[in-house]
Amino acid sequence: QQQQQQHEQAAAGSFPRHFDTLPGTQENTNHGPKNTRQEAVVRTFRWAWQGYRDFAWGHDELLPVSKRSSEWFHLGLTLIDALDTMFLMGMTTEFTQAREWVATGLNLDQDVDVNLFECTIRVLGGLLSTYHLSGDRLFLDKAVDLGDRLKFAFNHNSRVPFSDVNLKTHAAHKPRWGPDSTTSEVTTIQLEFKDLAHVTGRTEFGSYVDEVMDHVRQLPKTDGLVPIFINANNGQFSGNTITLGARGDSYYEYLLKQWLQTAKTEDKFKDMYLEAVAGIKKHLIKRSHPNGLTYVAELIGGRISPKMDHLVCFLPGTLALGAANGLDSSHLDLAKELMETCYQMYARMPAKLAPEIAYFSQGESQEDIIVKDNDAHNLLRPETVESLFILYRITGDKKYQDYGWEIYEAFERHCRISTGGYSSLVSVKNVPPSFRDKMESFFLGETLKYLFLLFGDDDRVLPLDKYVINTEAHPLPIFRPS
Repeated sequence: QQQQQQHEQAAAGSFPRHFDTLPGTQENTNHGPKNTRQEAVVRTFRWAWQGYRDFAWGHDELLPVSKRSSEWFHLGLTLIDALDTMFLMGMTTEFTQAREWVATGLNLDQDVDVNLFECTIRVLGGLLSTYHLSGDRLFLDKAVDLGDRLKFAFNHNSRVPFSDVNLKTHAAHKPRWGPDSTTSEVTTIQLEFKDLAHVTGRTEFGSYVDEVMDHVRQLPKTDGLVPIFINANNGQFSGNTITLGARGDSYYEYLLKQWLQTAKTEDKFKDMYLEAVAGIKKHLIKRSHPNGLTYVAELIGGRISPKMDHLVCFLPGTLALGAANGLDSSHLDLAKELMETCYQMYARMPAKLAPEIAYFSQGESQEDIIVKDNDAHNLLRPETVESLFILYRITGDKKYQDYGWEIYEAFERHCRISTGGYSSLVSVKNVPPSFRDKMESFFLGETLKYLFLLFGDDDRVLPLDKYVINTEAHPLPIFRPS
C-alpha cells in the first residue's frame, strides 16, 4: 500500500514524503560558490560549458581543439552528466537552458545500442539526481522512460545482464569484442535502479538488480575478490585477473554504497564489502621501493603485478566512507596511506597531473612511480579529487583541500583550450603536454563537482549521512526500504 501511495504521488507530480526535506534539495538555497577557490572552479566549469555549448550542444562530448562534437549514445551525455553540477554551483541560467534541451531535444526512442552500465551511471543517474535536487518532475519522467528501455538488458536465465541494449528495439547482446560482460559493469547499476524503484514504487526495477547481486554473492571468490569478467550466458566468472582498476573497481565501491543507500538495513552487502577489504589487505596491498608508498597491486593468474590504474584512487574515499559509518578504523588508516600515493601520482609528474596507469618500483628503480609512455595520458579523471573530498569531509584535514588545489591549478594550466573547453592530455611526462582533443563528460559531471565540493566548508551541501553518491558523482538520497 505504501508503494502504491508513492507511485500515485509520483504520478501526481509530487515528491514522495521521505524526500521532502532532504538537505541540498530545492528547499535549500545554499548553493553556489562561497569562497575564492569555489569561484575559480565555477569559472572553469563555465569555460568548459561554453566550449560544449558553442561546438557540441546536444551531442555527447566535445572535441575542444578541433571544435567539433563526438557521439557515443546520441543522448547529450555531457549535458546530462553536468545537470546536478550546475544545480549545486547555483548556475541557474545554464541549468535552465540545459533543462529545455532535456524537455525538447532528448530523444530516448532511438535505434541505437547503448552500454547498460555507462548509460545507467551517467544518464539514469544524472536524471535521478537532478530530480532529487531540483524537484522537477521532468527529470523523473525521463528517468522512468529510460529505465523502461534499459531493463531489457537483464537476462533472467543466467541472472547476468547483457552489456548492451538497443533503446528502440530492446534487443540486448554481449559486447562486440568478446563473450563476457564486465564484472564491475553488471554490479554498478544497482544504486540507480533501486532509487528508481523507490521513487516510483515500481519494485520490479529493484528486483532486476537484486537478482544480479544475489547471483554474484553465491559465486566462488578469492577472499571476497572477483575476476573482472563474467559470462552472460552461463553466469560464471571468467578469467583470472583481479584488479581494483578498470573492470573491477566499482564492484567494490557499490558493495559499501548499497549497504548505505538503504540506511544500513541490508547487511549482506556490508558482509561482502568487509570480506573484500580483508582480501584486498591480504593479497593486494604492497609498498614501493625506496620510499614505501602504499599501493594496490593486481593479481593475474595468482601472480602479483605492481600496476595501479588511476581508477583505483576511488578506494581511499570508499574506505574512509566505510570507516565513518562504523566500520573498522583501520580502513581509515589505509585510506590515508593510499590517498598520499594517489596525490604523489600527480605531484611527481612533470605536468603535476596523474597518468592513466602507474607501476611501482620493486627495487629496479630509484623512483617509486614508473610510468610507461603508453600509459602517460591523462583523461581529466575524477577519482583522486573524489577521495580528497570524502577524506576532507570526514577528517577536516585542510591538506586535502591543498592537494586538490594543486591538481585544479594543473588542470587549468595544461588542459584549458583558448576557444572554450578543456582537453585530455597525451602525456603528463611532457611539459607542455600535447592535447588528445577530447573533453570527457565526467570532467563536468564528476571532476569539477568534486573539486567544488572539496573547497566548500558547508556540510549541509550534500551531507554524506543523507546521500549516497553514485560512481558518476550523481547524489541519490538514502532511504529506508518499505
